[in-house]
Amino acid sequence: MPNTLSRAPSLDLPVALRIGWMQPLTWLALGWRDICRTPLLSLSHGVFLALLGAAILLVGHNRFWLMAGALSGFLVVGPVVATSLYAISRALERKEPVSWRLVRRTWMHWQQGQSKLGNDYWCLVQFGLLLAISATGWVLVSASLITLMAPVRIATPMDFMQYVVLAPDGTLFHLWLALGSFLAAPIFASSVISMPLLMDRKVTLSQAVLTSWSVILQNPIAMALWAALIVMFTLLGLASLLLGLVLVIPMLGHASWHAYRDLVDASDFALREAVG
Repeated sequence: MPNTLSRAPSLDLPVALRIGWMQPLTWLALGWRDICRTPLLSLSHGVFLALLGAAILLVGHNRFWLMAGALSGFLVVGPVVATSLYAISRALERKEPVSWRLVRRTWMHWQQGQSKLGNDYWCLVQFGLLLAISATGWVLVSASLITLMAPVRIATPMDFMQYVVLAPDGTLFHLWLALGSFLAAPIFASSVISMPLLMDRKVTLSQAVLTSWSVILQNPIAMALWAALIVMFTLLGLASLLLGLVLVIPMLGHASWHAYRDLVDASDFALREAVG
């Protein structure tokens, strides 16, 4: 069983829980179980995102930086798109009915008793925009690095493969990977449980992000494994001509809900309940 940590009263954050370092493998198994229990609803999310990714590749296949920007935004904002997957897992956990109506309510009427003019109602959208801005920043930094250091102008994905990835001197590629890892780490730390927490409980955006960082600091090895699994499965999905995303997206989405449930005790905060 997880061990709770004391919470700093001045921050008023949900409680971060300690877990075993192999627990991420359990989340994947639970995510797969949720897919098996609601295959049509779960896999439809994967189909939608795979088709979106295919459209991005079709439009930007010969415009490398346009495609890189679109795919970066696509991957970083993935946790937002998975919001209804979290809702499905929560309903299964509560033994509540799961249907298309639940998905519609999650996106159209995601909480009761809250004015749509209020800042709190749009916290999910705000967080998605922050992630999109982060993705844009990475693309700009990446483009600047490649433009300054590549031996030729990089205009297409094949140029990138030939002159950066497969270059005899791999210095530029290694530097690009290191820079990407450095920039991705704070994004992962800020978002690892933020979206499920915002969807589930009435917390502010800052509370969700700080709780996410607290989880990382208390479980560095387990969360490093979780990050590696996310990257590995995402790359497998992309490498399979996006077909693998049909399974990978819902599995990671459902697994992220179970990660949140194992990592955070937010019982002191009111539930968000959809209406309609």
